Amino acid sequence: MVELTHGIFTAAKNIYNNNKGSILRTIVYTIGHFAIAITVLMLIANVSFMIALTDAIVEPLANAVWYFMLDKFWASKMRS
Repeated sequence: MVELTHGIFTAAKNIYNNNKGSILRTIVYTIGHFAIAITVLMLIANVSFMIALTDAIVEPLANAVWYFMLDKFWASKMRS
């Protein structure tokens, strides 16, 4: 079990070290998106805070995955 745990942490550390910039930008983008989505839904769609919160969490998480993939692709093309 120790080998498995060590392997998971080593893999996670390698992924983080190889993607620091993209991961940080993705996190900042996602937090901002949460706040913007909650505000917009409550003001424009006139939904409750809990409904806005649910949508604001689920939808940006999907966008975060998309943005990460887009950023990695973009960065790989800009190096060439």
